[in-house]
Amino acid sequence: MKDTSELLKKVRKIEIKTRGLSKNIFAGEYHTAFKGRGMTFAEVREYQPGDDVKFIDWSVTARFNHPYIKVFEEERELTVMLLVDVSGSGEFGTSVMSKKDMMVEIAATIAFSAIQNNDKIGMIFFSDKIEKFIPPQKGKKHTLYLIRELLSFEPESRKTDVAGALRYFTNVIKKHCTAFVISDFMDNVADSSFTSALTIANRKHDVAAIQVYDHRESELPAIGLMKVKDAESGSDMWIDTSSKKLRIAYKADWLRRQDELRQALSRSGVDTVSVATNEDYVKALMKLFKLRA
Repeated sequence: MKDTSELLKKVRKIEIKTRGLSKNIFAGEYHTAFKGRGMTFAEVREYQPGDDVKFIDWSVTARFNHPYIKVFEEERELTVMLLVDVSGSGEFGTSVMSKKDMMVEIAATIAFSAIQNNDKIGMIFFSDKIEKFIPPQKGKKHTLYLIRELLSFEPESRKTDVAGALRYFTNVIKKHCTAFVISDFMDNVADSSFTSALTIANRKHDVAAIQVYDHRESELPAIGLMKVKDAESGSDMWIDTSSKKLRIAYKADWLRRQDELRQALSRSGVDTVSVATNEDYVKALMKLFKLRA
């Protein structure tokens, strides 16, 4: 009972923070950045100079002996899917919060932005397998259910396969939708299977990537001997952080992996932002939305 009570408190805390952000900060940006793709017939009106002739309604034009055109309006309703990485590496965090905590808040903020625009929202939890699929629905009740699942979910696996998650998403969601892949991308992003899965998903849908990382993954502090653990494999090792050569090699490896990720996302035409756990994810989301406006 205590666990349930604590979970509900966490859900409420996340709801208050992220719903406020989506309502006060993201409302306009979200609407502008993620427009509906479908067009529906609205009305017929008289042709005006500059109108596209391909929309002329020839039957009405013949009836009134004067050119008329069909007017279409955009379908606003979207389906939004969140592909959330729940692998073991998300538990890492050396600053204000862990990567998992930040991913939860980002996912919740997008979810509340979606329901305020009357969009459907669904979720895929993935590790190196599909851990859980929640079909898209509308409404606050559904969004609170998603947040509860994000906070309490315990994955069966601790490893990562982003490409597998993208392939599943492409197969299971038939109707065009907007999707956010929220992950630290601690995966082999240089592999052709990652770029291929990303490209196919983005051709069928509208995909954006949000990378969440910890600043200690990009740079080691010089604090002497340090025991480190691979969160996904569980293996431990000691490293000497007082070694300048080691710190330079560590930084170079991070930059190499970041460059591989950027190249893969760029080749696939996917918009992306990266945010560290000690940074403001609000700014990162605003940047992503403006990229798409």
